[in-house]
Amino acid sequence: MDSIEPEQTPFAAVSAHTSRIQRQYQAWLDKSTPYVPYRWLGTVGLLMIFFARIFIAQGWYIVAYSLGIYLLNLFLAFLQPKFDPSNEAIDNDMEDGAAGGLPTKQDEEFRPFIRRLPEFKFWYSATRAIAIGFTCTWFSIFDVPVFWPVLVVYWLILFALTMRRQIQHMIKYRYVPFTFGKAKYTKNSS
Repeated sequence: MDSIEPEQTPFAAVSAHTSRIQRQYQAWLDKSTPYVPYRWLGTVGLLMIFFARIFIAQGWYIVAYSLGIYLLNLFLAFLQPKFDPSNEAIDNDMEDGAAGGLPTKQDEEFRPFIRRLPEFKFWYSATRAIAIGFTCTWFSIFDVPVFWPVLVVYWLILFALTMRRQIQHMIKYRYVPFTFGKAKYTKNSS
């Protein structure tokens, strides 16, 4: 006997097509993972195109400001450790009354620096936000009239204050979120 297959519903067809596109998109993202400098060059290029659009159109300053705040937030999450030493210090203070910190002596436990926001997620979120911001500059509803120098000054003040606080936190808990400039140990050949 021939079995008759049920006809595919439109919803199932759309769902299958969407999942196929999502798999292809994820495969493209996975292939781009090892090419860190090229990914960031593409993102910086997209950001320059966005700034050129803002400069040429003389508008959409609120979109640029919102993008700047979001990118600053991503950057701060990128600089912060996943497990905040200040929270651990508060927990340790409760237990034994001594302030906690990263290991400084040979007998203390080594804890590597793990970012709160990994580099790939930082790049992906930043690139997606820039693309969304660029798309918003083509719709007049997002062109809110504002005095842009106030936004620039406010963003610069916000950047300076948050970075100062972050640098103080890094100094207080003795961690460096970057790998360049750190000592590299090589295997003794003797």
